[in-house]
Amino acid sequence: MAELSGTDQVVVVGAGLAGAQCASGLRRGGWQGRIVLVGDEPHAPYDRPPLSKEVLLGKADATTLDIDFPHLGIELLTGRRATGLTPGVLHTDGGDLPYGALVIATGAVPRVLPGAERAHLLHTLDDALALRALLRPGLRLVLVGAGWIGAEVATAARAAGCEVTVVEAGPAPVPGALPAEVGRAMTAWYAEAGVGLRCGAAVEAVEPGAVLLADGSRLPADEVVVGIGARPATDWLAGSGVRLDAAGAVLVDEGLRTALPGVYAAGDCASYPSARTGARLTVQHWDHALQSGEAAAAAVLGADLPYDPVPYFWSEQFGRMVQYAGRHGDGDELLWRGSPADASWAVLWLRDGVLRALLAVDRPRDLTQGRRLVERGAVLDPARAADPSVPLKSAVAG
Repeated sequence: MAELSGTDQVVVVGAGLAGAQCASGLRRGGWQGRIVLVGDEPHAPYDRPPLSKEVLLGKADATTLDIDFPHLGIELLTGRRATGLTPGVLHTDGGDLPYGALVIATGAVPRVLPGAERAHLLHTLDDALALRALLRPGLRLVLVGAGWIGAEVATAARAAGCEVTVVEAGPAPVPGALPAEVGRAMTAWYAEAGVGLRCGAAVEAVEPGAVLLADGSRLPADEVVVGIGARPATDWLAGSGVRLDAAGAVLVDEGLRTALPGVYAAGDCASYPSARTGARLTVQHWDHALQSGEAAAAAVLGADLPYDPVPYFWSEQFGRMVQYAGRHGDGDELLWRGSPADASWAVLWLRDGVLRALLAVDRPRDLTQGRRLVERGAVLDPARAADPSVPLKSAVAG
């Protein structure tokens, strides 16, 4: 077990999924000392993916994680915001907390649209409950951003009877995450659901009763929701000596260790080196929060294992299950497996024949098999891989 200087207290700052998994993993892994989990929200740790689904749809009012912190002997401090860090001490607005080891898991915060004080965000449980109370038949809702969150909120809002328009500055849905030709394959979903979609439409301002676009046109809007991505919640680390990348993510090594002794990072706010992809990754999805929280706990306990899982996420939108595994990059060969006109289809990314990533729409078996093939670095026969009737595992070359 790793030796901790000064105190046997481990402090985990950030009570989202990554922080909660880290704290519980420490205890389950045999840590006998004090564990303090610090969160800035008033709620016990909860799951975020259902916020844009079950909570908005009125199927759930809370998504509290099934972790018995008192039973595990974990001290949970809610409503406490981290304000700074000096060696051996986490500073919060509720007092200082000394630590022998510190895990930074403060997650990410939504990017805001300048001047859009009237707009809503969807990040916390309170955000979801407040937005749900507004959704009603005939409400004119404008969503800024056709990313994963935008599509999920649009799905819930249509189910509530709202008139929904989604505006996206990029050329197609999910810009940045997917090539435009793949994003364009999703545009029909919006029309089928009765959702207006305007791509290549930048927002100039949010006005009372309308959204002003850069081309001078106005969209009537009773309410506006902004979903244009998130950035690491690391402003509080200024002057701490913790190194951040240009986007504000905490730079860690393959064991999730920062440059400061006894300080680790996990979840949405961490940038880790991936030997699998040959690049640093900052992943803001549920599966990474779960796995990196567990890995950070193991690192504090003395394990020396490289953290490099196959990234994975999913989105439920417009009656479809969309899943992605791996990480594609510029120069990868894009291979369609089926057609977007089909009820289900997939896209593969190959580099020198090696499967690097895949996107699966209502093809869960493709996702399961493909994820394993990405992990193995399997080489595929392109002709067989493009045939949706051939199991993906049977498309391995040789």
